[in-house]
Amino acid sequence: MALDATDRRILEVLQAHGRISNAELAERANLSPSACHRRVQRLETDNIIARYVALLDTRRMGRPTTVFVEITLSGQADEVLEAFEREVARVPDVLECHLMAGSADYLLKILARDTEDFARIHRQYLARLPHVVQMQSSFALRTVVSTTAIPV
Repeated sequence: MALDATDRRILEVLQAHGRISNAELAERANLSPSACHRRVQRLETDNIIARYVALLDTRRMGRPTTVFVEITLSGQADEVLEAFEREVARVPDVLECHLMAGSADYLLKILARDTEDFARIHRQYLARLPHVVQMQSSFALRTVVSTTAIPV
């Protein structure tokens, strides 16, 4: 689907202000409220807007520790990858899991309360993931840039 400048403006505003009223969104996009509503509905129907979420403050939620875990598996066969992906999807502390090109097969992003909590996550979940031959964890000292906004 081709996006015009108005669609892009709507998406920019919604990424920053997901709970904005349709009237305010229409004003910012220079549209009538009914035309704006139709465009948003089309963007939703076409899955350009995948979903609406509330972004929580990790510190206030008691999960200030971000850990990135590089995982290397025993092989690249479909059944090995599928088994790993099926099990890692069940780990409640994993925010993201990416299949990678490079030295590691997967990169996980995990939020923990502290290093002790991460040790629990490691023992309870990560150490039990299938086909893992190597795991390397890196703790983020500070988040410099964090956004969910996709450039439009």
